[in-house]
This record gives sequence, C-alpha cells and structure tokens, in this order.
Amino acid sequence: MRLVPESVLRGVHTSTRLLVKELGAFGVVGAVCFVLQIACFQLLYAHLGVGAVRSNLIATVVSMTVAYVGHRYWSFSHRTRSSVRREYVLFAAINGVTLLLGLGVVALVRYPLGQDSALVLQIANIGSIVLGTVIRYLGYRRWVFTAPDVAPPGAPGRDTAVTH
Repeated sequence: MRLVPESVLRGVHTSTRLLVKELGAFGVVGAVCFVLQIACFQLLYAHLGVGAVRSNLIATVVSMTVAYVGHRYWSFSHRTRSSVRREYVLFAAINGVTLLLGLGVVALVRYPLGQDSALVLQIANIGSIVLGTVIRYLGYRRWVFTAPDVAPPGAPGRDTAVTH
C-alpha cells in the first residue's frame, strides 16, 4: 500500500525539476549579464569616451535586454508567454524597482546612518543585490513569465487517476 499516490510523486518530481532548471538558468543568465554590463561600461567609458552616466545607461539597457531574452527563452521557457511588449515593460519595471531599492539601501547606510567605510557600503550594496535578485526572480515568475503552459503530471485536472 502506498502512502502517496504515484501521480502526486510524479508531479512533485516534475515541479522540483522545473524549479531547479529555472533557478540554474536564472543564475547563469544573471552572471552572463553582469559580466556583459561591466564589459559594455568599460568599452563605452574607458575606450570610446562616452560619459559615465550615459555609458552606464547604455550598458544597463543592453544587459537587461539580453537578460530578458535569456529568461524568456531559457529560464522561463516552459511558462506561458504573452506579448513581448507587455513582458519587456514589466521586466523593465521590476528591474527599475530593484535598482531603486539598491540605491535606497546604499543611500540609507551612507547618509542617515553616517557610514562612509568602503567595506560597510560594499556590504550594503551586496545585501541589496541579493535582495534585488530574490525580488526579480519572484517578480518575473509572478508577473512577467506567468504560469506554466501545461500542468505537471499529478496536478489538479490532469492525470488524476490514483494508483494504490
């Protein structure tokens, strides 16, 4: 006698496999885009003479666009797709919110708390990056790349036969 129906076990296995795939791809895309943003900034600012703010803006837009494509076609490829315009606007909005959050954390630590140590500010920066990454992942799953196209085996409404 089984305590858990086979269809439920298959559903859990499929859900876990999809989550691991999403998280792994999310990390790889993020790492690649991080390096891309730094490289673009360096090229534009140090080698082509573009101003610092404009270089950062261009590098951010390029990196964010590559991240969107990577997440749409790899990290969250198994999820329902809507229009590129809708997804990209939401993707950019989530990135904008997390950018403001990061700036806010560093500003809070620097000014009201009066910290000017590079180490303390870098710790605040890294903390804001970690928090922003979690928010982006959850936001992308919730609002940009919505529910899966097909319910995993064992999900309600699919493969509901119980095996004993």
